Amino acid sequence: MVARKVAKKTVKKKRKAPELAIIPAGAIENLIFEIRGVKVMVDADLAAIYGTDTRSLKQQVKRNPKRFPSDFKFELTKEEFERLFEISPRLVSLRFSKVAPMVFTE
Repeated sequence: MVARKVAKKTVKKKRKAPELAIIPAGAIENLIFEIRGVKVMVDADLAAIYGTDTRSLKQQVKRNPKRFPSDFKFELTKEEFERLFEISPRLVSLRFSKVAPMVFTE
């Protein structure tokens, strides 16, 4: 008797459409900082708005460089990183991150 390999059918799961939420303009304005003379938003805040985690956002940025050109994003220096915590105490949890936060321009 000859054993045959049987191809398993892969079932694609449909992704659930993300729920849309209306975010007040004032809430967004509080998330914008000026660094290097440019208005930016920290990766953690942007990920929260889009309903994902920071790691996934950074992963997408690395995988899709055409969608995220260098003038659209940059990583903070250590000095900028420390200054950011002085400006906004709500970001203190990022202080213990091994990776410097990435910021995105408007």
